[in-house]
Amino acid sequence: MGALAVAAIICLWVIPISIIVNRIVPEPYMDEIFHIPQAQQYCRGNFKSWDPMITTPPGLYCLSIVHVVSLFPGMYFIQAVPSLLELCTSAVLRFTNGVLAVFCGILIYEIVTHLSPSLDKRKATVQAVVLALYPLHWFFTFLYYTDVASLTAVLAMYLACLRKKFHISALLGAVAVVIRQTNVVWVLFVVCTGVIDLGNERNKIKVDGPLLSNRETGHATMTSRITLGSNLKQRKSSGVVEIDNYSTSSQSAFLRTQSSGFLGEIQAIILKSWHIKWELLVSFSPFIIILVSFVAFVHWNGGVVLGAKEAHAVSPHLAQVMYYGLVSALAMAPLHFSLARAADLLCPFRKNKLLSFLQWLAVLTVGLVSVHFFSIAHPYLIADNRHYPFYLWRKVVNAHWLMKYLLVPLYVYSWFSIFNLLGKVRPKIWVLAYFLATAAVLIPAPLIEFRYYTIPFYFLVLHSPAVDSRSWLMMGILYMAVNVFTMMMFLFRPFQWDHEPGVQRFIW
Repeated sequence: MGALAVAAIICLWVIPISIIVNRIVPEPYMDEIFHIPQAQQYCRGNFKSWDPMITTPPGLYCLSIVHVVSLFPGMYFIQAVPSLLELCTSAVLRFTNGVLAVFCGILIYEIVTHLSPSLDKRKATVQAVVLALYPLHWFFTFLYYTDVASLTAVLAMYLACLRKKFHISALLGAVAVVIRQTNVVWVLFVVCTGVIDLGNERNKIKVDGPLLSNRETGHATMTSRITLGSNLKQRKSSGVVEIDNYSTSSQSAFLRTQSSGFLGEIQAIILKSWHIKWELLVSFSPFIIILVSFVAFVHWNGGVVLGAKEAHAVSPHLAQVMYYGLVSALAMAPLHFSLARAADLLCPFRKNKLLSFLQWLAVLTVGLVSVHFFSIAHPYLIADNRHYPFYLWRKVVNAHWLMKYLLVPLYVYSWFSIFNLLGKVRPKIWVLAYFLATAAVLIPAPLIEFRYYTIPFYFLVLHSPAVDSRSWLMMGILYMAVNVFTMMMFLFRPFQWDHEPGVQRFIW
């Protein structure tokens, strides 16, 4: 079991389902009517051509050219196609995402094993396969959309950063932004996590011997190795003193801030970053180039999206963050919706009832204000019945004028549960960075699209505390059930529109 097993298992569904999809739906569908012709223009070498309805940069098309070129020698040798353009079909372009989905599964496995090095390989394999089945990621593996390529590039960037290969990470970050420009937010997030992790790593003290400190001589020996990070861990070790480039006063200052809450964490990060400022500058300078280039692009383009700017204007859609919290919690239902989880969230009430009550009241108020004043019904949402959000909006959120307010406690519960779980394994400042990155991606988007939730969901589930195999099995069964339903509806329940010719199909 391992990365190769993950790749093999993913191939078991990618190849046959891709064949079925391309036989039943051979022509471009939905946004493919823009993406596929554009990629075919690139296959012709016409790189100046651009469809003004396309909102994202040409990164996916460039990856597709690499994919097509890699296939061409073998296909030409067996006389399957006479030219490169003949190979640039809808089926082959779609299979770009199939190949990327396999790589994405391997990346998930590598991130899981990096974050949990003690995890059994078989369990890591199961987790990677279950996450590869996540419905939004799984479904768009078989169509020519940017989602799979975007997630793959972001996860590759993050894995390189975790392995301290910062320049490679920056290069992959540039690829991610060229695929989808909003990935610049995840570039910033990865930089933040890299700074936090690098600072914690450089702030390790390893000491051996019996614990006896002497203030007059400054001598100290310890029976344990102490590692300063987001948590203070003690592990048995054999006797050497290792102190990084910090003075004793700096060490003491860090120790004091470790136990002083969120503000203490911020002070500690600033202190650590200052001591390794030149290392940080060298390590993360390529990311600065990406950010400066992105700012220059926005100035030149007059906005973030490339085309169809009127339909994708930036809007203060605060309710989008609330929707994401509930959708992601439901996608991890075994972790978030149980009596044990509810009891865990109610524990703070026992310690400080007044403070906990005020916190819940404040967040509920923010939630109510968000759904009342900053809930947007985009024209695409209320007019396009091919998308599942159309039905969720009509049958659930908008079923009664009170319903959107009655759902607020569920949104709040979901976010409290998310914060609580992440806070068990990550520093508070990391959790804040994650929330801000998620908000920065979702709030400006006026359209409710569950596809936008994919990348923040993966960061969430990859950093959630370890759960038992039973929970992963339940999640896998849930994902497979949703995938079977959505694919059956897409393939075998076509319908007609009165106002537009052609076959219409249900899609996320």
